[in-house]
Amino acid sequence: MRIGIDAREIVGRPTGVGRHLSGLLSEWAADGAARVHQFVLYAHAAISDVPEPFVTRIVPGTSGTWWQQVQLPRAVRNDRLDLFFSPQYTAPLRIAAKTAVVVYDVSFAAHPEWFRFREGLRLRWLSRAAAAQACAVMTISEFSRREIVEHLNVPAARIHVIPPGVPLRNTRMRSEREPKVLFVGSIFNRRHVPDLIAAVSPLLRLHPAASLDIVGDNRSYPHEDLVAAIERERLGEQITWHRYATDERLDELYGRARVFVFLSDYEGLGLTPLEALAAGVPPVLLDTPVSRETCGDAAVYVPRDRPQDVRHAVEQLLFDDRVRSTVLAAAPAVLARYNWARAARETLRVIERC
Repeated sequence: MRIGIDAREIVGRPTGVGRHLSGLLSEWAADGAARVHQFVLYAHAAISDVPEPFVTRIVPGTSGTWWQQVQLPRAVRNDRLDLFFSPQYTAPLRIAAKTAVVVYDVSFAAHPEWFRFREGLRLRWLSRAAAAQACAVMTISEFSRREIVEHLNVPAARIHVIPPGVPLRNTRMRSEREPKVLFVGSIFNRRHVPDLIAAVSPLLRLHPAASLDIVGDNRSYPHEDLVAAIERERLGEQITWHRYATDERLDELYGRARVFVFLSDYEGLGLTPLEALAAGVPPVLLDTPVSRETCGDAAVYVPRDRPQDVRHAVEQLLFDDRVRSTVLAAAPAVLARYNWARAARETLRVIERC
């Protein structure tokens, strides 16, 4: 088969979608699938570190909707693709080949108030249209399958749940970690980062050796002023916001952290809490259905309506070895559900059946 792939998200600094695609490509290159099929990666700019069997085609332009819906179909018109795989919510609608699309969550439909009007409208219309025309829709959790059925009107039988692998960070595991609290992820309102700062700050005052590291670019809407939230606590270097961190820097932060906190109301799957678990860092999560599905017993949960419990949960995982050991003992069984080789194999099987 000749399979086209929308590879925009692995250009430059990849976020969650880019890391998902990179995980699939690495496995397809390693297990020989890239030699059985011909994969053509389409992007708006050069891609670095593409495994050798893959063909890359640059379609110059910006990386937005115009590129995907107008420039990309023009470029692939004569490429004789059997299928086009879009791992990022939407797919080109005017394309001759069949399409398969990955929809990680439908926050833009379930919670339109979190999005600017035009952005939310675009995402809702394009994702519904892409899911309706696709020969297969894939997602990463049972929670997201239910949400796609409800908000995108896709029959459950057409949705394939394929959990991703967990990125394994190159950390040096430490038996005695520092009293560091860590958050990693793009900063959206639903992740309550200002609330995290407010909840952890009293602990930092009690324990001057403790600190909070926040990693992620600010994509909040309405805009949240993180600089003001940090300065309001007057804790100096005990709170650090890293707008971006290289893989090497993330390895270091995970290797030094003692607690991971992710207070999200809504996710397709909690990927960075799993990444933390794989690095030996127990997480504190909001008690939501998808958090329970993601991490099971390998987390401490706090109720949505009791943000004051965040401080107590963080304090437990910082200083109570019994609680820490209980959470970390549950991690191997949880992490076994997330495997890149299996995810790549199942994704390719869905594509082949199309």
